[in-house]
Amino acid sequence: MKTLLGRRTRLLAATTATAGLVLVVAGCSSNGNGGSGGATVKGVHLVKAGQLTTCTHLPYPPFQSEINGKVQGFDVSLIDLVAKNLGVKQQIVDTPFENFKTGAFLNSGQCDLAAAGMTITPERKKNVDFSDPYFEATQAVLVDKNSGINSLADVKAKGKKLGAQAQTTGEDYVKGKGYDPISFESSDAVLNGLRTGQVQAVVIDYPVVQGWLKDKANADKFKVVDNLKTGEQYGFTVKKGNTALREAIDKALKDAKADGTYKKIYEQWIGPYKASVASPAAS
Repeated sequence: MKTLLGRRTRLLAATTATAGLVLVVAGCSSNGNGGSGGATVKGVHLVKAGQLTTCTHLPYPPFQSEINGKVQGFDVSLIDLVAKNLGVKQQIVDTPFENFKTGAFLNSGQCDLAAAGMTITPERKKNVDFSDPYFEATQAVLVDKNSGINSLADVKAKGKKLGAQAQTTGEDYVKGKGYDPISFESSDAVLNGLRTGQVQAVVIDYPVVQGWLKDKANADKFKVVDNLKTGEQYGFTVKKGNTALREAIDKALKDAKADGTYKKIYEQWIGPYKASVASPAAS
């Protein structure tokens, strides 16, 4: 298993929410101005002129993943709205997830914002500024149907192995409950660990599990035995003190909720929409 620090940064360029994203062969500058001097658009400073540069961590469906060679997903579509309001295109940089907790790529000027299905926590708020919440999440426990596991408690009681994605709140949650999960680098690696029998159960965000179970081969072999309501809300992040961009994100979310765009995007990527879900006005 590759370590998080061993992942190579990749840059992906966005077109539109419907057309998705295409891979661009390019590197990331460590210059605080993104290597091109940046630009200010509608009061928002961008690290590279003409684009809104977004850090993410692939794959994490349905929030962001490569589909037919293009990066698409719930987060991608929402940030496309922000880019559209600024009159620029979104560009996506694939980075290690741990950088989202520290704000490293934001602080170095490699990205304007981070969008990675990231839970808002007091610890993370010390390093980055969050947008308004845009999604409410729960953690699901997915198991092999032949494992004999019927709950999270069964994992420990029956001496089974539990997996989780490294550096995530799902991993933190089960550790806080006394479990010692096997850590995997990405959501795909988590599922592969379950497929290959490295673990007999995994804990990960429920929408991710929903996406997996749309595949009949997965639905035939795996099942959800617990849905852990952890009170999590996702937010996009910007560098500490980047008020202009944070407010631009919040405005895009608020407008999308008001005109029905958010509901349309939600149903495209997540599933049936409930008005109580992920209100951007939530605290």
